[in-house]
Amino acid sequence: MKKGRTKISAAAEAEYLADVALAANFAELLSRARAAEQAYRRAQAVAAPADEQYARARELDVALTDATRAAYAAQRAEIGPHGYEDRIYRRKAMATSAVHAWTDEAEMLLTLRETHRLTGFPPRQLVRVIGTEVARLPAENHA
Repeated sequence: MKKGRTKISAAAEAEYLADVALAANFAELLSRARAAEQAYRRAQAVAAPADEQYARARELDVALTDATRAAYAAQRAEIGPHGYEDRIYRRKAMATSAVHAWTDEAEMLLTLRETHRLTGFPPRQLVRVIGTEVARLPAENHA
């Protein structure tokens, strides 16, 4: 052991290994998000019913969330296990180009997800959600 270097705790090592495992799935999660976006855009293009569009939008939201989490996990894994406990080590590692690349990727995915949440969800049909028939008022005649 090098002098001056603290030993990594079991908790930090466990978090690091969990992040490495999640980061290993990043490419798969990103391709799943791309496929979900294509399915959602296809449903929009063919003017699918709102409940189908809503389901595709929800799948895209989940896929973007998973990909974002994997990108942030890859960022933490790139920093290394010392970054979980030593804030100065983490700060120094955040300045490297490899960590910058993961940070940019994660923030881009996060922005896509938030934009999708704000503007991408079609309205849900309440009748289908509650599972009952709703009485409709007759149309008013403006004569």
